[in-house]
Amino acid sequence: MKGARGKTSHCHRSKIRLAVTHRLKRLSTRAHPGRQVGRPDASNVQKTDVALDCGWGRLLFAPTFSDDETLLANIREEAPSSRDIAFYVRDPHVLLSRAPQEVFLDPSHTFRLDLSTYRAKARRMRGVTIRRLANDADAEGINRVYAACGMVQIRPDFFSSDRDNRSVTYFLAQDDATGEIVGTVTGIDHQRLFGDPERGASLWCLAVHPQARQPGIGERLVCKLAEHFQARGLSFVDLSVMHDNAQAIRLYEKLNFHRIAFFTMKRKNAINEKFFATPHQSYQALNCYARLIVDEATRRGIHVDITDAEGGFFRLSHGGRSVHCRESLSELTSGVALSISDDKAIARRVVASAGINVPNQIEVDGNREKLEAFLADHGTVVVKPARGEQGQGISVGVSTLEALDAAITMARQVCDRVLVEACFEGEDLRLVIIDFELVAAAVRRPPRVVGDGRSNISSLIELQSRRRQAATGGESQIPIDAETKRCLSEQGLDLNTVLEEGREITVRKAANLHTGGSIHDVTDTVHPDLVGAACRAARAIDIPVVGIDFMVRNPAQPDYVFIEANERPGLANHEPQPTAARFVDLLFPGTRAGG
Repeated sequence: MKGARGKTSHCHRSKIRLAVTHRLKRLSTRAHPGRQVGRPDASNVQKTDVALDCGWGRLLFAPTFSDDETLLANIREEAPSSRDIAFYVRDPHVLLSRAPQEVFLDPSHTFRLDLSTYRAKARRMRGVTIRRLANDADAEGINRVYAACGMVQIRPDFFSSDRDNRSVTYFLAQDDATGEIVGTVTGIDHQRLFGDPERGASLWCLAVHPQARQPGIGERLVCKLAEHFQARGLSFVDLSVMHDNAQAIRLYEKLNFHRIAFFTMKRKNAINEKFFATPHQSYQALNCYARLIVDEATRRGIHVDITDAEGGFFRLSHGGRSVHCRESLSELTSGVALSISDDKAIARRVVASAGINVPNQIEVDGNREKLEAFLADHGTVVVKPARGEQGQGISVGVSTLEALDAAITMARQVCDRVLVEACFEGEDLRLVIIDFELVAAAVRRPPRVVGDGRSNISSLIELQSRRRQAATGGESQIPIDAETKRCLSEQGLDLNTVLEEGREITVRKAANLHTGGSIHDVTDTVHPDLVGAACRAARAIDIPVVGIDFMVRNPAQPDYVFIEANERPGLANHEPQPTAARFVDLLFPGTRAGG
């Protein structure tokens, strides 16, 4: 890093004056962390113009560049679909003045952890193993976490390329039960990278999968990296965090990170547009499902007019064409198709006529004997309102008359007409069909909590619900209602039960995302018979954008039964599948890549 230089040519050669100069330089370093003082060790000469390729973009260490023009020239070399970051920029206003149309000041804070006073955390997480990156499967796991968190992914050839990676460390969090990578963090050793005389390091890309079951994964990853750099004898760890990421900032402050006066600059590109462009009016009031589409449209230069943010309504206009939408429901969906999808009984009849497998079903009509006979024939049933969305009023796995009556009462709070159908044991599969082709397939699983030996189930649900809300922009949470209590009662539990450490239980049987369920992409492995059935169902309803829900024994096997069709499927949470891109392709085919 470039250092502050005393005016030695005007100094006397006396030992006293040299001592004073040295002391002033030391004070300057404390006031301005990151500035080099004196010459680096001859055995560790500092490199210049350091740009580290990280797979998702480059880290440009600003103090290693001789002047702003050289740094700007490197920023201009940013590769397509990448996000380069110029870090440790001391005078961003000067750099910005040289290229105001090309770069912008990132709205992030820089934090530092002093490793000389850091004390390692002894507590080990149960159910999660923190380890180093080991193979290609780990690299794919990192990208899955990045995709789920909306981050730029690492290009496929990065880990297999011939590169010097001694300065870069990847730690992963692996779920012991599933083997899935659920968190990751990247560390850069500045001394090894460019001969940093201050022996510093930095932390990048801390990410925890939104559907990770265990709390505290992010904290443990940060601590592991800090301990790693401390063992190397490094002095500090720096990081950059968005100014409004309150949850992350609370974590860093809890771990004794403190703010320092460094800044981050980035190049103006499509990835960064939301940080430097004027936001759409009322944009912040949109939910995550509407924002996803609005962002994709804006990226393509399509005009967006938000007509009712709270309802999720917006109008897209381009080339003389205008389409009004409510999230993924557009004017391309006819009123007839909307009416069919909106009524679960009608949708079942329509798709059954197209040869789709459907479960046995009756409508509650006051005939008690028919209701009791249906329950006796099938053993367990699903009770749901004939109309409704977001999993409201649905009870799964009802097996007694008492529970059946309670479930019917709850369903009637959503719709006067109530349906009872045979329960098909298996997994809930959502297939997103756009323009009568599969775009994404995902298994939706019911909400679960893991005991810690101290907290009761009510507290565990509240904690998991907060995580689901944070991950979905407030769209998903676990209700504590009669259905939750019924599910717990069937397991001999209640809300006050304290679960043993490591014990995992299901707290609701419905897997709907809005009631706390989690979603797991299976697009690459879903059986072609399931894809064909979903596309036929969409054709039968004649609906261009739809979420077809099946119950399946295994998404890789052909067995299924149709559950319902959702005329306004949520396109978020299906990463890495390009749901929003395919939706905008349908509305404005001339704007698609290569179109």
